[in-house]
Amino acid sequence: MANQQLSLVNGANGHLGNNLLRLLISKGIHVRAAVRNMNNTEPFAGLNCEVVQSDITDKQSLIKALQGVETFYAVGAAFKLWAKDPQKEIYDVNIRGTKNMIEAAAEAGVKRIVYVSSIAALNYSNIPVRESYGYNPDRRDMYYNSKNDGEKLAFELAKKHNIELVAVLPSAMIGSEAFAPLNVSYNIIKLILQKEIPVETKIALNWVDVKDVAEGCYLAATKGVNGERYILANEKCTSIKDTTKIAQQLFPGLKIKLPVAVPKPILFVIAWLMELGSKINGKAPLLSPKDIAMFSGLQQDFDISKARNELGFNPKNPDMAVKEAMVYLLNNKGHNTLLM
Repeated sequence: MANQQLSLVNGANGHLGNNLLRLLISKGIHVRAAVRNMNNTEPFAGLNCEVVQSDITDKQSLIKALQGVETFYAVGAAFKLWAKDPQKEIYDVNIRGTKNMIEAAAEAGVKRIVYVSSIAALNYSNIPVRESYGYNPDRRDMYYNSKNDGEKLAFELAKKHNIELVAVLPSAMIGSEAFAPLNVSYNIIKLILQKEIPVETKIALNWVDVKDVAEGCYLAATKGVNGERYILANEKCTSIKDTTKIAQQLFPGLKIKLPVAVPKPILFVIAWLMELGSKINGKAPLLSPKDIAMFSGLQQDFDISKARNELGFNPKNPDMAVKEAMVYLLNNKGHNTLLM
């Protein structure tokens, strides 16, 4: 019989996974951490937990890791918005990973899954966005497609295998306890501090503290309704320009300039050149034409009343989350690694 207190977090050396792991340990929950690479031990220094190897693309490794587990926090996924082959490196990995995670959980006798989806899997046709509006009809991005199709598949398979599943949909997570390499969202904060965002893109992000998302995951496990989805975000998004203003006020000595407005056609040319360079060097571009087309002017504002009322989710103010993230990046003892 499964231990009532045993939970497993996969992707446990990632930004959300590691903060969630620390939260569960602080609550006295017996927790097992699953990671792809057992050599990366820094995120687990001083933590009282078992660390095991598993990979979402290897179902047998998941079955092994999930033995005796009651609650599975399915955090592990490919989180990147650009790849040389996005179908293979992002979409296929996440869809196969979702299938493997739910099927492995069923074979291991897991009772409840908290499936970490994304605000990418929401329909932005009406603002503020609600969970009930369904899935994102915009099919231009492979990461977005993988989160939409992955979440739908997760619910279907959980129902088929009679496992309780609650989906949580976080926005752009920032906050302390970050380990290099930084996630996509946190990297934008880093770029602002390094003065590497010269042009105004009219892109806005919905900043949320990763610790609030970790708490939301735990609340979803304990209070979430089976078959339901919950947005874990703030009500209002913040433009990159306004995020830069916060950096200016916090660190006047850095002399950070506001991004300069340029005509949209020129912005597309800049993005096209950046992506062209990425196809040569294999590194994600600062900006791609798809980013401009999909996200310039998109308001990521949410109605989070469902998560507030049903879970007790209460995130800190996004400006405060941004300030704390910036201070952490500049003052953290590992800031040289994080800001390199």
